[in-house]
Amino acid sequence: MVKMTVEYLGNLNIKSTHEPSKSILKTAAPIDNNGDGSSFSPTDLLANATLNCMITIMGISANTHNYSIEGTTGSVEKHMEANPRRVGKLVININVPQNLSEKETELVWASARNCPVMNSLSSDLEIDLNITFIKKTFELRAM
Repeated sequence: MVKMTVEYLGNLNIKSTHEPSKSILKTAAPIDNNGDGSSFSPTDLLANATLNCMITIMGISANTHNYSIEGTTGSVEKHMEANPRRVGKLVININVPQNLSEKETELVWASARNCPVMNSLSSDLEIDLNITFIKKTFELRAM
């Protein structure tokens, strides 16, 4: 169990504290929902948590199976629905800069699709997941 506490700061802004680490996170309502958009919104955090969870679970798999995904990057686009107001779609792009074997590539895909956040989301939420495996090459020039 992990406990988090929140404090309403007014003007649709909230301060959250992660009790075990004492880390602080602030959220604000988005401009299109009566807020000032000065920080992540709660639905932004949902989208970001999904991407972060995927990459974390990919990293756990890489550590377990002795390969690397170091340098992996990603982005997530959140698309809202109006009625009811909710997150309707996430477009997730992940770039893995390692030259992985076919088995390692399959492990990356499986781990990304089975992270705990993904498993907690409604099946009504559309998720467009794209993982690109980038093979880095280096050119050596004689000096």
